[in-house]
Amino acid sequence: MPRAGLTRQRVVDAAQDLADELGLERITLAALAARLSVRVPSLYKHVDGLDALHRAIEAQAKGQLADALSASAVGVARGDALRALANAYRNWARRHPGRYSATLRAADADDAAAVDAGARAVEIVIGALSGYGLTGDDAIDAVRAVRASLHGFVALEAAGGFGMPHDVDRSFERLVAGLDDMLDQWGARASR
Repeated sequence: MPRAGLTRQRVVDAAQDLADELGLERITLAALAARLSVRVPSLYKHVDGLDALHRAIEAQAKGQLADALSASAVGVARGDALRALANAYRNWARRHPGRYSATLRAADADDAAAVDAGARAVEIVIGALSGYGLTGDDAIDAVRAVRASLHGFVALEAAGGFGMPHDVDRSFERLVAGLDDMLDQWGARASR
């Protein structure tokens, strides 16, 4: 019988918090059980092991990131939408480093929750970038370019990779301005 008050959602929520504190790769069922004040076998009533727990974290994290991106881009277009998305992405990744790392890989095709959450995030970004006139493959290329740029910046920042005495926020703003210019050019080419 499952422990009173312990649910699958509570287990996954605690695991997400633990991932943000320790790093996703350092989560163990023993550490999670200690966090929840239960024994490890009690967790198996709610998740089918560490791999299943990682998949649950991935699906929820992708959904949470999609929510943050969606909220940022409401009522804005083009450069304003791009800046809002970029800032929401960076801020969410800073607040949730363990969850963020769970969002990086493409979902397994048989993990419907993660596939759906990832697809929702992509659709939000495509919608926010639609003001540049990019559709089809051009829109996918743009999403990939924006994501790769933002991820590179976020990953380097989190790892302490920006050691020069220069304002990191200014550098981020310049990166996003450069992306805006790039997308303007892509949109102009696409309309020819």
